Amino acid sequence: MSYSPARKWGTFAVCGLAAIVPNIDLTALNQAIPHLAADLHPTSTQILWTSDAYGFALAALLITMGGLGDRIGHRRLLLTGAALFAAASAATAYAGTAELLIAARAVLGVAGATLMPSALSLIRRVFTTPKERTAAVGLFMGLGGLAVGLGPVLSGALLDHFWWGSVFLINVPIMAVAVVAGALVLPESRSPAPGRLDPVSVPLSAAGVVGTVYAIKEAAAHGLDEARVWAAAAAGVACLALFVWRQRRAASPLIDLALFRSAAFTGSIVTNMFAMFALVAQSLIFSLFFQLALGWSPLIAGLAGLPGALGAMAGGAALAPPLIGALGRARTVAVGMVLSAAAFASYALIGLDTAYGLMVPSMVVSGIGMGLAMTVTGDTVLASVPKQRSGAASAISETATELGGALGTAILGSVLTAVYRTTIDLPAGLPASAAAAARDSLAAALQAAAALPARLSAEVAHAARLAFVDGMHAALYCSAACALLVAAVAAATLRSVPKLLPDTDTDTDDVPATEPAAR
Repeated sequence: MSYSPARKWGTFAVCGLAAIVPNIDLTALNQAIPHLAADLHPTSTQILWTSDAYGFALAALLITMGGLGDRIGHRRLLLTGAALFAAASAATAYAGTAELLIAARAVLGVAGATLMPSALSLIRRVFTTPKERTAAVGLFMGLGGLAVGLGPVLSGALLDHFWWGSVFLINVPIMAVAVVAGALVLPESRSPAPGRLDPVSVPLSAAGVVGTVYAIKEAAAHGLDEARVWAAAAAGVACLALFVWRQRRAASPLIDLALFRSAAFTGSIVTNMFAMFALVAQSLIFSLFFQLALGWSPLIAGLAGLPGALGAMAGGAALAPPLIGALGRARTVAVGMVLSAAAFASYALIGLDTAYGLMVPSMVVSGIGMGLAMTVTGDTVLASVPKQRSGAASAISETATELGGALGTAILGSVLTAVYRTTIDLPAGLPASAAAAARDSLAAALQAAAALPARLSAEVAHAARLAFVDGMHAALYCSAACALLVAAVAAATLRSVPKLLPDTDTDTDDVPATEPAAR
């Protein structure tokens, strides 16, 4: 079925609104934590769960929601998820206790898991030609990168004038617009013969992903000698193995393992995963560098990160489509990752006294490279499957992205911390308690330094900042090496991308905007 340009871009606008809000929300929480901590007085464990509740719920349910959307319809699922996201955002903003805040964040994660697979499936539904689809996916990915950059800016501006809950309330009107507009313009997208949702696959996928992500996070925070790390890892791997075994035997599996027989599909998933691994360097490490090492405010730090986000948008929306035609998918991804690797390596020239203007070109180049790579791989995932499988395929890609981000945070964070602890050169005469705190992290060092006499305080703070820069350089070198590895994988696996598969669904699967989402 063909759609008018107005219907296509109306669908894109709704999907874009629904999918970029969670990206803004993630960074908003990081900015709001110091403010909500002063108001709600959560314990350190509760602060951790305030952040993790969202991520665990999201990662656990992505595969399930992708399969559910293919069964009940992605229009219905996206509208339901957007409404739930708005309600949970309001509950988060007005949470009166840490327990209520954690519960609201978990519900936000459940709602967030419905949005990205459904949005990509609907985009795949209405943009039917490869050229149109690639342009739409590129713009969609670029908006996601821009949202990540805008999050700290918007939340920083709000926190300067309002209470911490205001950063979550901005989600409510945006999602309300998405729900109303979506009810009018979105077509339906679902499998014509979906089968039942397998009740065994759902908990296996959730437990497998959560166990794996939890183990990665705990290993980064506490090391590999913790028994719970190995227990979580073993449980996660076991559940994932059982999940794969179940998919081979279930009458209606959540994901079709035959998709992985396509080298282009598998290569795109792997590339996306490790591209996100490398991307963590710029988003996480530079946030710490700007705020802790340079002492910039959250708002200024957020504005400083925008060139990378704008570069990602330009790479995805403007450069990827023509480069695919000129170079092919494999070479376009490889070029993007090589550009990112060069930019990551150039960050080694950055020090505490480096002018911000000298950092901007590297930030833009790395953003362009990531935008190119992630647009092409995201589009290839959609191009490799028929419409009725697009939700499950998008969910697989998003789950891999979540795992890549968790791995990047854990491994790159561990590299940075290890180098920081081995290179910090503390002044003589420092009390033992202050020395121990200073060796733990830059944040702890600055806090300990604030309680010391002026001379010692300045020396400790300077030594900690220098050691942090050393650790940052090491982590960024690792990111550069990872980006080069991803370039090689993409060059090998994306050489032969199948043509857009014929659509096996029929016009009867499309629900007019004036009718209910499912008949």
